[in-house]
Amino acid sequence: MINKFIDLHMHSYYSDDGEFSPSELVKMCHNKGVSIMAIADHNSIKAVDEARKEACKYNIHFINGIEVDCTYGDINLHVLGYGIDYKKVMFCDLEENILRQEKACSVKKLELTRSLGFDIKKEQVDELSKSGIYTGEMFAEILLNDSRYKESELLHPYRSGGSRSDNPYVNFYWDFYSQGKACYTEIIYPSLEDVSKLIAESGGITVLAHPGNNLKGQFELFDEMIDSGLQGVEAFSSYHDAETAKYFLQKGREHNLLVTCGSDFHGKTKPSIELGETTCMIDQCEIQKELEKRRLI
Repeated sequence: MINKFIDLHMHSYYSDDGEFSPSELVKMCHNKGVSIMAIADHNSIKAVDEARKEACKYNIHFINGIEVDCTYGDINLHVLGYGIDYKKVMFCDLEENILRQEKACSVKKLELTRSLGFDIKKEQVDELSKSGIYTGEMFAEILLNDSRYKESELLHPYRSGGSRSDNPYVNFYWDFYSQGKACYTEIIYPSLEDVSKLIAESGGITVLAHPGNNLKGQFELFDEMIDSGLQGVEAFSSYHDAETAKYFLQKGREHNLLVTCGSDFHGKTKPSIELGETTCMIDQCEIQKELEKRRLI
């Protein structure tokens, strides 16, 4: 049995869809036996200071991290940056730019959700949002707990026993608010190449997050994406089945990339995902050695 002591992808409440504080995540990792961790919040480095201090108390190796939204052609991607100098002002600029766009799009998301046939009030979403940003997960939480829509056919797959009930909130997001779906609102994200440069300039390493999810049906693009600055791949993810994990493990080794593992733990928005559950199929000591080689720990 493979030891589960590395988890390099989790989210604090500085991500709009995260539940726990940075300190809480560190304590949870300690209780789970995770001794090498990274918090990779969406376009934000706000968790790093608090988490680093807390990790010292538990003798946990903490790696500075961020998960940045970006694009490759017309595909939206998530890229992880590890070992970054998180005090660089460019990360604050990145966050402010995306926050500004997200707030503007939130009003449109509310209108689009109403167009699905739901009577949802702005005040309801404001109760869940700390930042004025509305997410698909928030709309799902409200609607699935509204007795008026108990018999809604549209919501049926997300209820207990339904085909999308394993992670109902985030699945609702993927089905209605992600790229190309009915309630999608476009944000202008930086390119993969630009994000790779930003991470490199901060002394970090660029890793493609859960490629089996974002490159579904287009795995062949991965090879050419490496030329845009990718230095690693999250081969082991809660999103990946064994075949997908093996594919990206092989690609990582073929191109001498850093191969990583991450649960993408959020809390209530992804209840079936647990800290440390990364589906890693290799001895994690191999990953530890690569992290040491690249001076990330």
